[in-house]
Parts: sequence; C-alpha cells; structure tokens
Amino acid sequence: MAAKYILSKQQYAILEKYWKLIELNGKPVKTDSANKEPHIIFKNEGNRFIGNGGCNNFSGTFQLRGMNGISMSQALATLMACPASDIESQFFRVLAMADNYYVVGDTLVLNKARMTPLARFKTVYMK
Repeated sequence: MAAKYILSKQQYAILEKYWKLIELNGKPVKTDSANKEPHIIFKNEGNRFIGNGGCNNFSGTFQLRGMNGISMSQALATLMACPASDIESQFFRVLAMADNYYVVGDTLVLNKARMTPLARFKTVYMK
C-alpha cells in the first residue's frame, strides 16, 4: 500500500491546475497560430505531470519536498514534426533543472536554488 501524506497549502496550490507558460529564462513566451500553448498540469494522482511544450505533448513524474521543494523526471515527449522553435527544448531543460517553486495567487514560478526564476506560469481557468 502506498504511503499517504498530507499536503501543505503551498503544495496543494500547484496541483490540478492548467499552468500556461508566460516566461522562460527571463524572456516572455509568445505563441503564434503555428504552435500550441506551452503549459503544464501537475496531477495529484500518481505524482505525474502532463502538458504541451508548444508542439509536442509531454509527461513525467514529480516529487514535492518540504515547503516548496520539487524534483521532476526528464519529460517524455511525442515526436511531432514542429515549426522551428527553441521554446520547447528550453522548457524541457527548465523542468529537469527546477528544484523549488512558489505560488502567489494565479502565478507559479519554478526556480533553481536562489537563481533568477527559470519559468513563470499563469493559471488558466476553463469555462
């Protein structure tokens, strides 16, 4: 039987939300009609994440530690033929590098140690 643990308010805030990527390595992320919207969803069940990097769907596993620690597996992605874009490969590298996060309101920020934010996301609410 898998061990159950109680999530803190900070940990719960990251789960089951559609997080739209809005900034990557300090630069705004702009999408066009040729690309999909880069995003990630952290699923509560199975500690899995799923999303889209702008062209390819991806998934992996994550672990929450302490108040705001996170580790993510390497993202496994589909291999679609995509228009030229460096955002997706940078996004996948950032996911593997991040070791902590914070959520303030509708904003999620992924960080590595005390460096500047690696990625910034906004919650998108579906109607």
